[in-house]
Amino acid sequence: MPAIITNKFRIHNSERFLQSFNTGNSPHNVYYLGIGRPQDFTTSTRPDGRTDNQGTDVAPITPSDSVTEEFFTFDDLLAAKKVGASNVSFVCPRRNWTTGTVYDIYRHDYGEYVTGGTTAQTSNSGATTLHDATFYVLTAARNVYKCLDNDGNTASTVEPTGTSTSIITTGDGYKWKYMYTLSAAQQSDFLSTDFMAVATNSTVSSAAVDGAINIVRIKSAGSSGADGTHTNIDIRGDGSGGKVSVTVSSGSVTAVSVTTPGTGYTYGYIRNADIVTAGATGLSGSELDVIIEPKGGHGFNAVSELGGFFVMVNTSLEGTESSNTGDFTAENNFRKIVLMRDPFSGGSAASANTLRATKAVRFAASPTPGTFSVDEEINQASTGAVGKVVEWDATNRILHYIQTRFNDEGADSNGNLVAFSGANVITGQGSGATGTPSSTGSESADDITFTSGYASAELDSDKGDVLYIENRAPITRATDQTENIKLVIEF
Repeated sequence: MPAIITNKFRIHNSERFLQSFNTGNSPHNVYYLGIGRPQDFTTSTRPDGRTDNQGTDVAPITPSDSVTEEFFTFDDLLAAKKVGASNVSFVCPRRNWTTGTVYDIYRHDYGEYVTGGTTAQTSNSGATTLHDATFYVLTAARNVYKCLDNDGNTASTVEPTGTSTSIITTGDGYKWKYMYTLSAAQQSDFLSTDFMAVATNSTVSSAAVDGAINIVRIKSAGSSGADGTHTNIDIRGDGSGGKVSVTVSSGSVTAVSVTTPGTGYTYGYIRNADIVTAGATGLSGSELDVIIEPKGGHGFNAVSELGGFFVMVNTSLEGTESSNTGDFTAENNFRKIVLMRDPFSGGSAASANTLRATKAVRFAASPTPGTFSVDEEINQASTGAVGKVVEWDATNRILHYIQTRFNDEGADSNGNLVAFSGANVITGQGSGATGTPSSTGSESADDITFTSGYASAELDSDKGDVLYIENRAPITRATDQTENIKLVIEF
């Protein structure tokens, strides 16, 4: 049977998702953004001899939505940072005002079959749904306006300005409704090339009138009517008080202006007969479209009106995250971005602002350890353990590493993942460097606590839900660099 999932359902889902970042009333729904994949994308060999094609750094493969992908996402993670309520916002597609553009108008009936036709009502741009139509703009002043009338589908040549709660008419005949202004924080955190924050302005919302009629469009001008401006014509429907004046020239309707918007309309009509009664004697065949405003009126709920079923997650990674320098390495690049919900740390629900996802070993001062190379394979002959170097911190004698399911990255000669352990020499297979893990029972360095030379990852593997995975070309990190990561999730 014919059915749809409405945009209201999409907005409902975006609202619930955004609200879930407010953890003040619940221990659940704690989100972290993680970065990973320091090693190249390549075709990797499995212990059974088969290979997995992971693409290349230039063209990484699209992650699969599989159980396997979720498990292995944790293998090569580097670190994760908590995402709070201030890091998320409703957004909608960015549409910059550009002179010479014919903008769509706001209409309530895009996609409907009107006047007994078999073709759905479309916008000037061909859109069959409101939120696919180009009916709002962002101006140079970072104001957002809704287009209510485009002067008979002509090009916009005058940029709208001002923050009046009344309808704004520009010199090119366009009519606009001011919605809100992007704050400095919204411009910094939630404005990208393709998306912009959407929020309701309380002043605009308070001034909105539910069920008012402000725009009437001429669908068919009719003919043979008495010329003149005919006033006090009722807007029929389920509301009250709406009035228009109709101008007839050379027998046809040439203009309609709303003189009293009225209230309470969810549908409305202006009958040809009522125009005749008002003085346009002989007029026949006129059809006027009464444009119904959204629930609450224009500007009452900008998120709903502009299609805020997108949520942007904005997170900045600042060098090594100086409050806990051992968590985020700046000595290696990353190729994976992950959004996780409710991960664990040390067997309990994670709560720290940052979490180190790499394993680490601290070498004894004597014998002096060698210089390990980033991304090289490391081995521990006595145990058979295999890993991949993420960072070598010579100052603190700390080797950060990962272990994956592939040969030369974590799997031993028998296909097992064996932990590094004991005061057994670890050797870099490319550099030839060696190091002996410290035998000190407990010691701390670079905000990491080691037990007998070893420290587990702070982020527990395979705990929590992986909501988003992105493979991308490598991003090189530096201690004096900030990466600003914006994820846009569409519901």
